[in-house]
Amino acid sequence: MKISRLSLSTVSALTTAALLLLSMTIVFFGVLWVQNLYEQEYLSQLTPNARLAYDMLDKGELPKEVDFLALVHQLKPLYEDGETELYLLVVKFGLGAALLCSIIGFWLARKISSPLEQLTRAVNNLRDGDFSVRVPDIGKGTSEVQQLVHRFNALAEELENMERRLRFNTMAVAHELRTPLTIVQGILQGMADKVFPRDDDRIEDLLTQVEGLARLVNDLRTLSLAASQKLVTERSKVDIAQAAEQILQASRPLLEDAGMVLETDLKKAIIPADNQRLRQAMLAVMENACRYAAEGGYLRCESGYLNKEEAFLRIVDHGPGFAQDVTGHSIDVFWRGEPSRSRASGGSGLGLSIVRAIVTAHGGRLENKNLVEGGAAVTMIFPRKVAANPDVLLK
Repeated sequence: MKISRLSLSTVSALTTAALLLLSMTIVFFGVLWVQNLYEQEYLSQLTPNARLAYDMLDKGELPKEVDFLALVHQLKPLYEDGETELYLLVVKFGLGAALLCSIIGFWLARKISSPLEQLTRAVNNLRDGDFSVRVPDIGKGTSEVQQLVHRFNALAEELENMERRLRFNTMAVAHELRTPLTIVQGILQGMADKVFPRDDDRIEDLLTQVEGLARLVNDLRTLSLAASQKLVTERSKVDIAQAAEQILQASRPLLEDAGMVLETDLKKAIIPADNQRLRQAMLAVMENACRYAAEGGYLRCESGYLNKEEAFLRIVDHGPGFAQDVTGHSIDVFWRGEPSRSRASGGSGLGLSIVRAIVTAHGGRLENKNLVEGGAAVTMIFPRKVAANPDVLLK
């Protein structure tokens, strides 16, 4: 049986029991062995008639009275000396057994705790900012130690990914802010230097850039609320079909400008949701489709119950699709389906990240995939049950 399959309490109990049994065995057999040696030595000191009486008693025969009295007379001082020697033997072998068991126990404790020492060094490295540190997979140690090592490695990996994403997001935010700020600064500087006239066109350019900055800041705030689990605070019964119909109606001008033909198959699907956030997610998917899939000229919106526990909203287009199969792609902040989708085509790359954050905050999931016949499908799947009261099924 491997130690790694046992718990620390079980290993401690088994080790203690084994060491106690070992110490008792050492004392018992050690005293028995030395006692036999002492017995032979004491018998060699008996007179011939006393030895004869001892041998006859050992065989179950009755010795002569004279011989028996001689044996009793000589054994009395030998017995007193032997009793003292026996006590000393028990103490000596007890101390020897304790020393040996202590050495074995120390060796076993070191063997069991050695992974914890590695883990301690790794924790110190992690505290110093080295998120790449990992504890090698070990084949020894108790089950708790094995689990602790695995969870530490998972935590270190997550911290490394978070640190990597933080660096990337910081650079991305700086990149997204730099362009509009440079434009605003250039226009204002030109107007201050009398290079540009202070007319309505310049003011409209400034307003356009400021609006873009405001959208970016609001999107970042949404993601920040999602990270702190404060994105969805109020839930009510929301019909996905009704909410989608309202968003589509408000997006008619956007669809017309993109030259997209709208097709719907909206079936009633009531879920516990934050109506405002749900609309925000729908609008983000719509804008993303109009921005990147307008060449397909087609948009289809579907809703309904996926099963007894889930409802869905799916938006399908006939555009170029994602640059890769995003079913296995983690949509990070500022992620874009292809490098060419830059600021020139609009958007900051936060759209699908916000959609995923909103859907996840509702306890759902976001599925993205390319279609075989061309185009892409984005499906938002929501639970039909209230997370705080899973026994309530909204109908």
